[in-house]
Amino acid sequence: MDEQLFFKKLNSLCTSKEIFDFLSSLEVMSDTMGSGALQRISEVEVDDNGLKNPEGVLENEVFRALCFQFEFESSKLSNTGLLNALQALIKLRIDPQSTLMASLLSEGKERLGKGQLTVKNLCALGESLLELEGPSCATLEQIVNHVQEKDVEKWSPREVVTVYKMLQVTAREGEQYQDLLNRMNSATLTIVSQLSPKLTSIILNSLVVLRQTQAVPLVTALCRHSVKHIPYFTGDELVNVLEAFLCFGHRDQIFTEALETHVPKSIFTMHPQTVSKIMQYCCQKMILSKPIFDAAAEGFISDADRFTTDQIAGYIIPFGTLNYLPPSASALFRKLETVLHARLSHFQPHTLLNLLHSCVLIQRYPVNFLPKIFSPYFLQQLQAQPPGLDRTVTSQLTQLFLTVTLECPFYEGPKLLPKYQVKAFLTPHSSLDVHLLKRVKTGLLCLLKKRIYFASEVSTPYFYTVDIEIKLDEEGFVLPAAQCEEIHRR
Repeated sequence: MDEQLFFKKLNSLCTSKEIFDFLSSLEVMSDTMGSGALQRISEVEVDDNGLKNPEGVLENEVFRALCFQFEFESSKLSNTGLLNALQALIKLRIDPQSTLMASLLSEGKERLGKGQLTVKNLCALGESLLELEGPSCATLEQIVNHVQEKDVEKWSPREVVTVYKMLQVTAREGEQYQDLLNRMNSATLTIVSQLSPKLTSIILNSLVVLRQTQAVPLVTALCRHSVKHIPYFTGDELVNVLEAFLCFGHRDQIFTEALETHVPKSIFTMHPQTVSKIMQYCCQKMILSKPIFDAAAEGFISDADRFTTDQIAGYIIPFGTLNYLPPSASALFRKLETVLHARLSHFQPHTLLNLLHSCVLIQRYPVNFLPKIFSPYFLQQLQAQPPGLDRTVTSQLTQLFLTVTLECPFYEGPKLLPKYQVKAFLTPHSSLDVHLLKRVKTGLLCLLKKRIYFASEVSTPYFYTVDIEIKLDEEGFVLPAAQCEEIHRR
């Protein structure tokens, strides 16, 4: 049978039984046709849980005959037949230690050594070795050395992606393949519009792992291209894309708008890790997206019992950082309190402190959990794990303690010992704050005529710093800033 006709018929078949019946009707079949049949069987019989009908496939006489032929005639196979069969058998979960797999692998490596493989063949062998032997496979470096001699401009998108994946494990942070990477980055820029969601995600992940910080045009193009794929990314793929946005400092309003459309519709089917990463992205980029945050709150209320402790923190901390209470705030914090009561001891110390501190920022005071936070044992745990009791951590502890002192006078639990408290909260001014403060001071000087009538950067009893202080007497007249008597209002 003509090969073109064979593949047309093969691709129309939807079960392994139909495929085996079809193969039985043929008198002669090339190795390319045989490996194509194995690939089609793997497509229809393998899902996320593995082989759907192991006995119906592996015990079938036609399948066994095909395997027998590939094992004992491996040296006579075409490159395509050999490597396609290897990929299909890996997908069908054939034992990697079997003589069949050993024979095909050995033949593939022999042809690699003789320089007989095209880029397509090299990529097929590389994919197989990544699957079978993992990142530690020494042969991958040999494949990459052959690949870098080829013309990158002529590669298909799938070949480009496979080489990026191989470089991830062979190049790591070394610069030995930077010339190849530069050529690939330039070539990939011209095919961005052809990339599927999966390939877009893999390339962005590779650029992050390989630290291609200079490939800005490619990263920008991929990030923009990813906008139209948002509804079609799997959870892991979307996480890769968001990691790239965070790693390369990219931010795109259209991407945010696409997330705002997608997340509320999909929140109850999305993996918690994906939502957690979306919240982290919004938090780090300071994007207060009410549609995303409101949806995340609903998802948390519905499903928080099955979240990991890091995911719980990932959902909640951005609400505090961006100072936002969703419409469902009361139900959200009831759920959080229930989860904390059940699993408090499961949280890493610094994760728990960050979580409770973020609650305080939106006026949710974790009074019931502070005895644990201020206990000597918990403080020792904080000190024992990086970053220990550094300035940020002691500031968070102090803020928790002071907030409860001010807002919850009924709290009678353990106090935070003075040695763990900071004496003042350092609030670094952004350039905008400095200019704004300067303008306020200039205005006050105009109004009050003399500098002695106001003080700046004044410490309060609660360790916060006030930008400007003006003192008034009982009649509302301004007093000199240094005066300590007759002060009615500050």
